[in-house]
Amino acid sequence: MQHHQDSLDTYVRRVKDDPDAIAVILVGSVARGTERPDSDVDVYLVVPDDVFDSAIAANRVIVEERSDATYPGGYVDVKLATVRFLDAAAERGDDPVRASFEDARVAWVRDGYDIAGRVAAIPVLPPEVWKSRAISFMSEVWWHGTDFLPQALALDNTFLLHHAAVHTVSAGGRALLALNRTLFRGPRYLDATLATLARIPDGYSDLARQLITQPSRESADAYVQALETFHPWPVDRAAGASIFIRDNELAWLTGILPPELS
Repeated sequence: MQHHQDSLDTYVRRVKDDPDAIAVILVGSVARGTERPDSDVDVYLVVPDDVFDSAIAANRVIVEERSDATYPGGYVDVKLATVRFLDAAAERGDDPVRASFEDARVAWVRDGYDIAGRVAAIPVLPPEVWKSRAISFMSEVWWHGTDFLPQALALDNTFLLHHAAVHTVSAGGRALLALNRTLFRGPRYLDATLATLARIPDGYSDLARQLITQPSRESADAYVQALETFHPWPVDRAAGASIFIRDNELAWLTGILPPELS
């Protein structure tokens, strides 16, 4: 929408005179073309390392800039980044940060910096990573849905019951995202993202909702079975137990983040 572009242009005109400004990267709904009239304008402002480090220390890595908005109630939502940040995001960023750069565009960049190439690399994962994720998340489904959840019922442990149900559905949803090579934007977007996938079990949404709202052995078994029969996952339950231990209980030893944090 024009008022979003006008606000972005106003912001860029102001910050490019700052010697510490390296680039402005447009992200979020405005970059994707899904904005509402009242949406804010999301950007990353790329700055030198020392400026970023100072902002971290001062708890100022995100700022709402309202003076540049050209529409009532609008603002530019600014997150700070560095060139090193962009390179690290492409190498080892988690899904939410990678997804935040999908459809991103460089609104302005200071001469001498290759920002566009770095931004384009961030949302891209190689095929072997997607396969590894599918294996890890299906292992999580089995462990939470067929081990922890029955334990919770046997122990009458309400917390463990709901913890297991939520983690089963979260892992199952992310296994399907991996199968469809789709990044996880965050919990609030999971249902909406799953609804857009081409490869998903029939009735998946109802099965997931039933397990979360009425966790039981029956709802867990129905959910797990739907995933198991939908796709020939390259892992079985026996191997899945060891994979779960590797990914979670041994994370402190391997230094690799558990899959739900990827």
